Amino acid sequence: MSPGLMKMWVSFVAIALMFIAVFTIMISRDKLKGVLKVIVSAFAYLCMITAGLIIFIVVFSGPVPE
Repeated sequence: MSPGLMKMWVSFVAIALMFIAVFTIMISRDKLKGVLKVIVSAFAYLCMITAGLIIFIVVFSGPVPE
C-alpha cells in the first residue's frame, strides 16, 4: 500500500473517531445521568483529542513523495 493511501485511511479513522465523539457527547448530555454520563463524556473527549492529534500529524507530515 502506498504512503499516500495509508495516510488517507488513517485520516478516515480520525474522521470516524470525531463522529463517535459527537454522537457519544449528544447521548451523554441528553440521556444519561451520574457516573455513566461522566464516563461516556470522558470517552468522547478522549476520542476527539485522539482524532485531533491524528489529523494534526497527517496534515503536518507533508506531502508524500512519488
